[in-house]
Amino acid sequence: MDNVRLWMVPGTDIEEKAREQIGGLSQLPILAGPLAIMPDVHWGRGATIGSVIPTSHAIIPAAVGVDIGCGMAALETNVTQERLPDNLGLLRHAVEQAIPVGFNFHDRERSLDQVMRLDSTGVFEPKLKALRQRFRDLALRDFIPDRPRDKVEQVIWKEVGTLGGGNHFIELQTGDDGRLWLMLHSGSRYVGKTLADVAISQARHEAEIRGDVLPDKDMAWLVEGSESFAAYIEALTWAQDYALINREMMMALLWNAIKPFFGPDLAWIQMVNCHHNYVEHVTGPEGSYWLTRKGAVSAKNGEWAIIPGSMGTSSYVVRGKGNAESYYSCSHGAGRRMSRHQAQKMFTVDDLIAQTRGVESRKDNAVVDEIPSAYKDIDAVIQAQSDLIEPVVRLKQILCVKG
Repeated sequence: MDNVRLWMVPGTDIEEKAREQIGGLSQLPILAGPLAIMPDVHWGRGATIGSVIPTSHAIIPAAVGVDIGCGMAALETNVTQERLPDNLGLLRHAVEQAIPVGFNFHDRERSLDQVMRLDSTGVFEPKLKALRQRFRDLALRDFIPDRPRDKVEQVIWKEVGTLGGGNHFIELQTGDDGRLWLMLHSGSRYVGKTLADVAISQARHEAEIRGDVLPDKDMAWLVEGSESFAAYIEALTWAQDYALINREMMMALLWNAIKPFFGPDLAWIQMVNCHHNYVEHVTGPEGSYWLTRKGAVSAKNGEWAIIPGSMGTSSYVVRGKGNAESYYSCSHGAGRRMSRHQAQKMFTVDDLIAQTRGVESRKDNAVVDEIPSAYKDIDAVIQAQSDLIEPVVRLKQILCVKG
């Protein structure tokens, strides 16, 4: 494809729907350079998931996505798998009690002050208070109709430190050396989706006014210098920060939940926290532009990133090689090889049980669409981008919590 750089798993191809989407995106007049397509690529709203999109003086809100700032956090501990309790079901129950999942959030009666006190370190209080003040000042907030705005302001602080559903997860994993890691995947929850929906609608409206001819209405963009663009950047930056703190808060709650099972000598060694649905402004020898990573992670030289597989397979902590051809990026996961609907039709709960043997997790019809066979081979995806990253730690799930 013209104006596209591809990293593909050998012997695989891009689904037709995603190929058409890449073709349309690659012809947009706002591109500042070729698209970079990662080996976990599959169709998504506005742009294929697994895309790195450089744009000049414009951003496509739907390409950023509705889960602004979605990403991964992984924490290495000082204990090994020999310290795991015999009953992992009790451990999973403790995690599920500590962190709301799916559409749930912290108790309605719980105030922001009470949510902040869930973290014994106290580091979140100034962060959350500053984030709350910034939300009150958001220009894009004024575009939200009163009823959604009321709901957002009711749940926004009760969702800090909550997981969500879909492919979001909390896991305990062991590394090749037996060391225990904590890993989780989540984003900006309801507030991020609301802000994104407002911006996507605004971009479509402005595209109609300009008379833009688009291969897909979700490829509409906001123009730098406009009031709507400035409001979106402010909201986008805020939502990315919210998502980052959401993962930090969840990791603190997860830590508090597992600590009684391992004793007082349990300690952190290091943590990685990275977005994979976000925008950054880039200025370099090649010029100034906006870089959208939709299902892609920053992989600058020496930078650590997280590439998960699926429930029941491996995940990786990797180190970036700083490849400019991919805009210093790598994949964000294994990538789906079939839709959720297809997976639900093709597989049964018995299949899920077989493919997640040895992993303490839910094994019911509600999560069949997350079965490992619905995803690409994570080891092949890692190998396909060997010029972008090098593995640091290979991890294997022992416990998985999903919404």
